[in-house]
Amino acid sequence: MRRVTAPVGILLAAGRGTRFGGHKLLHPLPDGTPLGVASARALCAALDRVVAVVRADDAELAAALRAAGCETVVCSRAEEGMGASLACGVDATSDAAGWVIALADMPFIQPATIAAVTAALAQGASIAAPVLDGGRRGHPVGFAASWCEALRALSGDRGARELLHGHRDELRLVPTVDPGCVADVDSPGDLAGACARSSP
Repeated sequence: MRRVTAPVGILLAAGRGTRFGGHKLLHPLPDGTPLGVASARALCAALDRVVAVVRADDAELAAALRAAGCETVVCSRAEEGMGASLACGVDATSDAAGWVIALADMPFIQPATIAAVTAALAQGASIAAPVLDGGRRGHPVGFAASWCEALRALSGDRGARELLHGHRDELRLVPTVDPGCVADVDSPGDLAGACARSSP
């Protein structure tokens, strides 16, 4: 299989966000941008191709993400969890030179952080992820093309965490001062706190 020369962004947007109490990814940020669209725009700003993985019953979100610059892939196994959604996204882009995997409920990641992870892959990293102020590992996480089959085999709700835990010696940490790389939104309270931290 001929591989394309650049990594592809994968935006995982197939969750239901039940803890949020509504459609989390369409919830507006203070500037009116839907939360999931903000995540998509950051990924699209740093990568030439971005594929968003969505549920079959989420046409409104899929349309919003396409308008933001993403391709969309419907995951028929989305109810199995994040691992199945990630496998679906990689399967749809299996000719990529690698993948930069982002979560749609992390709208405050800066494009520069995504670009730095992408650059680490281009420089030969097997796995790459940002690390905030030398401490907490964040998102997105990049995987080189050699991880294709392992990613396509994922299932359940743990995403790629087991791969990361089992191959820490292959993980290149990319220093960042971007607090958005660790700011995921599970509840309205998380959103309010993240907005406050990201305000100048």
